[in-house]
Amino acid sequence: MPNRLSRSSEVMWSQLFLDCCEEGLNLQSRIRQMMVTAILDQQLPPCTSLTSCRKLAEQLGVARNTVVLAYQQLADEGFIIPRERSGYFVNPEILEGRIDLEAPPPPTNTPTRDWSSRFRFKPSSQRNIEKNPNWQNYPYPFIYGQFDASLFPTADWRECCRKGLGVMEIRDWAPDHITRDDSSLVEQIRTRVLPRRGLRASADEIVVTIGAQQALYLLADLLVTAQTTVGVEDPGYPDARNIFASRTFRTVGLGVDEQGLVPDGPLRDCDYVYVTPSHQCPTTATMPLERRQELLRIAEEEDIILFEDDYETENCYSGKPKPALKSLDQNGRVVYIGSLSKSFAPGLRLGYIVGSKELISEVRALRRLMVRHPATFIQRSFSLFLSLGHHDSLTRRLSQIYNRRAHVLTDALSRHLPQVTFEPVSGGASCWVHGPKWLDCRQLARKAEERGVLIERGDVFFMMQDAPVNHFRIGFSSIPEERIEQGIRELGAVINELEPQSGRTFDN
Repeated sequence: MPNRLSRSSEVMWSQLFLDCCEEGLNLQSRIRQMMVTAILDQQLPPCTSLTSCRKLAEQLGVARNTVVLAYQQLADEGFIIPRERSGYFVNPEILEGRIDLEAPPPPTNTPTRDWSSRFRFKPSSQRNIEKNPNWQNYPYPFIYGQFDASLFPTADWRECCRKGLGVMEIRDWAPDHITRDDSSLVEQIRTRVLPRRGLRASADEIVVTIGAQQALYLLADLLVTAQTTVGVEDPGYPDARNIFASRTFRTVGLGVDEQGLVPDGPLRDCDYVYVTPSHQCPTTATMPLERRQELLRIAEEEDIILFEDDYETENCYSGKPKPALKSLDQNGRVVYIGSLSKSFAPGLRLGYIVGSKELISEVRALRRLMVRHPATFIQRSFSLFLSLGHHDSLTRRLSQIYNRRAHVLTDALSRHLPQVTFEPVSGGASCWVHGPKWLDCRQLARKAEERGVLIERGDVFFMMQDAPVNHFRIGFSSIPEERIEQGIRELGAVINELEPQSGRTFDN
C-alpha cells in the first residue's frame, strides 16, 4: 500500500468535534470518539498522517496533554501508529476484514415481498397505550411509569456499577450463564424483596426476567394454547391482554369494581386469570383481604391458575399494604410477577417470576431460547443496589414524594376540573379519572397536547372496540410537584373548551 503522508485537513476537526460527540464525555474521550469516527468512516484514509498534538490542541481549544493522552490510547488499541520523529499515522490494518460497500444498484420494477400473508398475527394492529417519545420536552407530562431524572440516585447507582466492575465481580458475571441468573440478585430478591410482600421462596422458585413484560410473555408462551381460556381484568393492562390474545382468541374480560377484580360467573370458566390485586390497573383499586380469599377459593374449586402482577406495591403511602395474593396461597394456585425497576428506572428492565420449582425450571429453559438471561452486569449492579440499602432508601423517598404529588394533584382536580370524578389515590403514581358522558378522551388528549399537557386516554384499557371514551389516566411519576397544578389548570381549560355549549352539565 502506498505510504500517503499527506497531512489530514485541519479544517474538518472543529466540525467533527461538534458533530460526533456525545454529552457526558470528558474532553479526552470526545477527541478519541472524533478520531475513531473519522477513521472508521474513512474520512482519514489508511496511512494518513494525523495533525500534530500541538496543532490539534490549538484548534480545539484544549490542553496539549489532553490530545497526547487521546492519541496514546488510540495507539494502544491499534487505530493509529506512532512513528519516531514523524508523528501518528492511521493504521492501514484497522479496516481489514470489512466488506467494502458498493453503490446501491439502480431501482428496478421488482415488486416488494408481500409479508402480510405470512404473519401469524399483526402485533402492530393491537390497541396499546401510546406515549409521546418526546414526552420530556413537554412542560406537563402526566404520563405513567416514566423516569424522573431529578429523583434518580445517580451517585448510588454509579457506586454499584463501579463495584460491579471489580476484577472478581467481572469473573462472576461476564461468562455466559446460559439458564442461570446472578446468584447474588436471586438471593436479594429472596431475602430482601419478597419478605416485604409476605412471601417466602427458595432460589429455584425464582427466575429473573427482562421486566414484568417478559415475565408475562414467557408464561403465555409456555402455558397458553389456542384452546386456553384466559381471563383479564376489564378495564385492565393492555399489554397483558395483548400478550394473551396473541396466543388464544379465548380471552375473557372480567369486571372490575371499587375493590378490584370481581370474582363472579365468567371467572369460573377460565383456565388462567391475570389479576392486579394490590393496585388494579388502571383504576388503582386495592382488593380487600376477604375478596382475595374468595378468589383463591374459586381458583381451587375450578382448577384455575392466577397470574398475580404485583407491579406497584413499593409505593403504598396510605396505611399498611395488603399482603400479596401469593402469600395467602396454600395450594400453589398463584404465579407471582414482580418488577424491580419500575419505580427506579424503567429502562433497566428487571423483573422476576416466583412459582413452583417445576414451572420455574421450564421458564428458564424457555428463556434460554429467547435471550438466555438478562444482562448479568445489570443483575449484579442491582444486587449491590439492594444489598447496600439504596433500594429501600429510594422507595421510602419516592413514597413520600408521590404522596405529596398525589395530594397536589387531587386538590387541583377538585378545583380546576369540577366536571370529573376520580378514584382516591392511596398509592402508586397514577389517578383514574371519570369524565362526563359527553367527554371524548381521545379529543381531549389531542387538544391538551397542544397546550403542553400529556395524559393517557382511557379507552385503550377496555377490551371492547367501542369502549367508553370518557375516562383517562393521569400519571405523576415524571412531573415535578410545582408543575402539577398549572398542568391541571391547562387541562381544565381544554375541557371547558370541549364542553357542549347547550345544556352544560356536571353529570358524570
